[in-house]
Amino acid sequence: MYMAYGWPQAIPLLEPPSSLPSGRVVYVKVANHLLLVVAAGHLELWSASQHRVRLGMHVRDADSIKREGENLQAVWSPDSKTVAILTSSLYLHIYKVRFSGNKLLVGGKQLSGLSLASISLVYGEKAPLSDKNWVTSNFSCDSRSIILGLANGSLNLISWKGEFSESFEIGHSPQTTTDGEPKLPESTSFSPFVSDRGSHGIIDGHYYARSAVIHVDLSVLLRLLIVLYSDGRIALCSISKKGLKQAESIKSERWMTVDDAVCVSIASEQQVLAVGCRRGAVELYDLAESAIHLRTVSLYDWGYSVEDTGPVSCIDWTPDNSAFAVGWKCRGLTVWSVSGCRLMSTIRQIGMSSISSPMVKPNQDFKCEPLVGGTSFVHWDEYGYKLYAVEEGSLERVLAFSFGKCSISRGLSSTTYVRQVIYGEDRVLVVQSDESNDLKIIHLNLPVSYVSQNWPILHVVASKDGMYLAIAGLRGLILYDLRYKKWRVFGDVTQEQQIECKGLLWLGKIVVVCNFIQESNMYELLFFPRYHLDQSSLLLRKSLVGKPVVMDVFDDYLLVTYRPFDVHIFHVKISGEISPSSTPVLQLSTVRELSIMTAKSHPAAMSFIPDIPPRKEVPKKGNIHSSLDSLVIQPSRCLILRSNGELSLLDLDDGHERGLTDSVELFWVTSGQSEEKTNLIEEVSWLDYGCRGMQVWYPSPGADPYKQEDFLQ
Repeated sequence: MYMAYGWPQAIPLLEPPSSLPSGRVVYVKVANHLLLVVAAGHLELWSASQHRVRLGMHVRDADSIKREGENLQAVWSPDSKTVAILTSSLYLHIYKVRFSGNKLLVGGKQLSGLSLASISLVYGEKAPLSDKNWVTSNFSCDSRSIILGLANGSLNLISWKGEFSESFEIGHSPQTTTDGEPKLPESTSFSPFVSDRGSHGIIDGHYYARSAVIHVDLSVLLRLLIVLYSDGRIALCSISKKGLKQAESIKSERWMTVDDAVCVSIASEQQVLAVGCRRGAVELYDLAESAIHLRTVSLYDWGYSVEDTGPVSCIDWTPDNSAFAVGWKCRGLTVWSVSGCRLMSTIRQIGMSSISSPMVKPNQDFKCEPLVGGTSFVHWDEYGYKLYAVEEGSLERVLAFSFGKCSISRGLSSTTYVRQVIYGEDRVLVVQSDESNDLKIIHLNLPVSYVSQNWPILHVVASKDGMYLAIAGLRGLILYDLRYKKWRVFGDVTQEQQIECKGLLWLGKIVVVCNFIQESNMYELLFFPRYHLDQSSLLLRKSLVGKPVVMDVFDDYLLVTYRPFDVHIFHVKISGEISPSSTPVLQLSTVRELSIMTAKSHPAAMSFIPDIPPRKEVPKKGNIHSSLDSLVIQPSRCLILRSNGELSLLDLDDGHERGLTDSVELFWVTSGQSEEKTNLIEEVSWLDYGCRGMQVWYPSPGADPYKQEDFLQ
């Protein structure tokens, strides 16, 4: 889950000389810690790491622009070494990006990994395209080729050396059989039905008149090419293992139609297709389930219509595909979660009634609203901490919005809920209630000595009592005591750099680090006491059998899951007190191993369901906490949230998995986690959040032991 904080940073762009056309920004992309901006008459390369520095640029002269036209479309190679640009006069320019190797110095200090770059033109020739068959789409690419769409509905491939292929079309118009039914080409998988959602997800078998290709998007991971036509047809095409190199290997597998579609974007990890529409809405489709319609996301429920925002102009998914940014042509930018939760919006929220839309008034003051003139480009950085956006028609700047991530039980990191922790690229925000029960945010700036060498922050977890934070960047580990406001770091930087943290857990007073060893390509668990970060104080080093995907902890039990679906459960036994004055001994024993064959998607999060005896067995007097600890037994069940949003319950005794619901983003286990259990919380086992909103699950006697209720009930 993402949350925006602070005012957006402005990255100033080069002001073109008066002799050159002002033009506009035509391309923005972030890759390998670099930001590339292509404008009508020049290119700029910026660092997209901790420090925003212009590393290089290339400015075209007035004669070149007059002779060959302004920059129109651009694409950056996956290795960040080559930029291909098509001009308005159909000239193809190919630029090479080379780094000097001389490290930059700022304030007398060397910036890690930054050096000046040169951008030089290595190829410039007229493209073999006719003026009548204009380029009408964006560019997309892989490591071998570039693909673009043309006005006559055909596609063209270009190698990174500037070699053009012959134009080709995706599929063919259906031929009519003797009984009058359309006959589809063999390469097209087709289901002849008409959706009950109107234009949403119609499989179109009765067409095909010629129309222009207006947008293309490529997923190398899924080996999938999406081609959008001006009449709303969308072709879902498979590509070969060799990528886009051969046109004959691109085959249409499915056709769908969204009448007013203007752009598309693929979430490869989630296997979701987002389609932006002229009516200002975004339609989401499940690519794993034959492209069925999932949901519609729009600002209509927030009181804004297409008259306020205009059509969708751009969509970009976060790196983990859990959220996406939407820019509109006339006004604003919004970030949504995959289940439709609005996470951030630049548009002022004036009213909540969708009947009376808060229209823009001519004399209304919008000095404090970013992107009020519309959004032409959006792009996330590699970690999801920065969202770069360009205002429609602007050549002055690129805006960088800062985002924090909520520290939740997901993947290899787990946390509790005494405090909510949000972490950004170089800071931590702790959300908690004060004496008057009002929420406040504690802003923690990390030690410069650590974050400057290990940017960005990747993992943050809070201890069970909420008093300690464990924080890890690219390397190393630091701890923070919230009570005494003190940091604990490795005294030996060499030891710090030996840790490449892939996950964090708190086990009482012990922090558990999932460490990746590059030399041997192995993973291990490191158990450090919170009072001392040093190899001499390491309590245990446990080698893992493979790359873990999910971890969780409850009481003295540790869960580690590997792909495809192997679950190992360990019991941790500690002898002695965990303090500097004693020498504790930690033993780790395997109590359960499960290897489950399943065709389901891999787990994104797992959590033990505590097995707490009935309330009548718990003593009513004395130390309730110690009594509960003595009664806690080995958990026999755990919740599984899969990457596609499926929530299920796994029996750890027999390996049986029971499906509960789908389209879930987050879940919270509440049963057995609080000493002060009252009323509802005593009965609730867990809560989940997704496209249906918040839902509560609680135990119930009878054949169906778990019932699901809407949160409002």
